[in-house]
Amino acid sequence: MIKEFKTFIMRGNVVDMAVGIVIGAAFGKIVASLVNDILLPPIGLLLGGVDFSNLFITLKGNSYPTLAAAQAAGAPTLRYGVFINSIVDFLIVSAAIFMVVKGMNRLRKGEPVEPKPITTKACPECLSEIPVAAKRCAHCGSPAK
Repeated sequence: MIKEFKTFIMRGNVVDMAVGIVIGAAFGKIVASLVNDILLPPIGLLLGGVDFSNLFITLKGNSYPTLAAAQAAGAPTLRYGVFINSIVDFLIVSAAIFMVVKGMNRLRKGEPVEPKPITTKACPECLSEIPVAAKRCAHCGSPAK
């Protein structure tokens, strides 16, 4: 069982997938920082000084000046501003992945395709397609060469 597991792990696809997951996690952190620290603050400023990460609704009806204050008081909250940040993160990551996949597909189109193995040949008498291993033509009965 350990030998099978080692064979599974050492296949190229599994190693490639593991590298992709690690790079994807790091890329996700970079995108989250881009959204939270670069993109949304100017958008919030244009919308009248809104801090998206601080947008919330308390479920018990009490009001709190900040999300941190509501959480410190133990109030149940719907943090829709954090959800907006997550949606923007998702859109940026999915657009980046789309561009990577599109580029990879463009590169793959240029790769040569391996020729299929020859499985048939033409009969020397009637020119019908017959299997390579055939000794006689199934159509005319002549010996295959």
